[in-house]
Amino acid sequence: MLDKNGQVEDGRAGLPVPKPSSSFWLQDPSPILLGHRTTPELPETADIVIVGSGLTGSFAARFLKNREGSNESVVILEAREASSGATGRNGGHCQPEIYRSAPDVAAFELENYHFLRDLVKKHSIPCDWADKDGIVHSFFSPDLWEEALAAVEKTRKSHPELGTQLEVVHPPSATNNPPGSNHTLAGLRIPHAHGAVIQKHGATLWPYKLVAWVLEQLLSAFPAPAFNLQTNTPVTALTRTPSSPYQWTLTTPRGPIAARQVLLATNGHTSHLLPAFADLIVPVRGQLGAYRPPEPSRPPSPMTLHHSYGFDSSALDPGGPRGEYLGQRPGPGGDLIYGGGRRRARNLAVGEWRDDEVEEVVAGYLRRSLLEVFDLRPSTEARGLGELEPTFEWTGVMAYSRDRRSWVGAVPEGLGGGEGLFVSAGYTGHGMPHAALSARAVVEVMVGVGNPGVGLPGGYWVSEERVRVVRETEESVVERRDHGGGGDVPKVIAP
Repeated sequence: MLDKNGQVEDGRAGLPVPKPSSSFWLQDPSPILLGHRTTPELPETADIVIVGSGLTGSFAARFLKNREGSNESVVILEAREASSGATGRNGGHCQPEIYRSAPDVAAFELENYHFLRDLVKKHSIPCDWADKDGIVHSFFSPDLWEEALAAVEKTRKSHPELGTQLEVVHPPSATNNPPGSNHTLAGLRIPHAHGAVIQKHGATLWPYKLVAWVLEQLLSAFPAPAFNLQTNTPVTALTRTPSSPYQWTLTTPRGPIAARQVLLATNGHTSHLLPAFADLIVPVRGQLGAYRPPEPSRPPSPMTLHHSYGFDSSALDPGGPRGEYLGQRPGPGGDLIYGGGRRRARNLAVGEWRDDEVEEVVAGYLRRSLLEVFDLRPSTEARGLGELEPTFEWTGVMAYSRDRRSWVGAVPEGLGGGEGLFVSAGYTGHGMPHAALSARAVVEVMVGVGNPGVGLPGGYWVSEERVRVVRETEESVVERRDHGGGGDVPKVIAP
């Protein structure tokens, strides 16, 4: 039940809204997937039902159906069009965090990055995958810069294999500027930064098209009942009948479907079906836009960026706290994809599960703020720009985890689950380098070949003990909001 502000009264997320904002990534939908229902009617039963058709749900289905000896019937239920949630509404980056994550998390994110990169190259997936020269983390506050330097140094000492993937760029005035640096702050278009860290690996892509390829391949290779995709079929309730072999019943407006196993790939909407997760996985709305780069005032050519960027500052910076990110579409003069601005959003956008609103305050900030920290001039001639021209402005729902780590695995009865119910969600705004191999891990447990505690970073697996510890030791996301915390990137975690 919703309150007067459109929020769920008990703190749960609602269902995906039927008419979301227009995402750049969803402007060219797959004709095969648009409105797709593999069978006209919803099947009465299935061996496995996956709720959600983004990165997690689509790759879970791929891992299930491509394993040797697979004979399960798999149904994906999607509340709206295929991959129209977070995957179809994000920033279009696959950016592992090397020094701002614990080492096991950094290694897992790198593994996800290489897995996706190799898959795209092997199959020539038309998703505009573009390996960048790295991602530039730029710092505009001295406190965050010093914190980043300390984290880099600690990474280099404790995990040199990770440290070799980092390059530190100091300002020209720094006495400790390392010899042989290949970059300068001015050359990176961030002349006013206190410093920058370049991570070697990073890519931009069209995330929807990657998922569309996965789903289209599944539909082609595995006709129903082996694989069945049902779009525009929201799940309104989930109930268990332990005495039945099809012990889970999923209620939809088109009727029920019973399953032996269920995987919730529902990210920010998880608490709608699992109320016990309302304080563990909290929806947080992100906002971003696609912007035309400035036209060159004279030759040679339109602006082309060779890196992706993050822009970090704290309350100590005169411009205020920021946590934005930037990438560019492939080709000269490609649109700039720029997002963030959550510090300007209503209530820091915490608890917002609707993606049909574009907050004008945030939109105005994004149109102007990149010009404050990034040199967008296509030549040495100043352009006098006031703000960028958007082609699309949209929002998407992230899922912030209470302990900043994903929730993957079997759902215990104490959390509303029981035998046959699984989840992979809570990526805290960093799903691209997490979701695919999180899906692999949960699938391995579902089919009985995996070992919880192996293959994922420590602390990602769901357990009642983890929940107890988290609730005793971690502030909720709402509490962190009330304290003024919660930027657009996870807090630095020194290894």
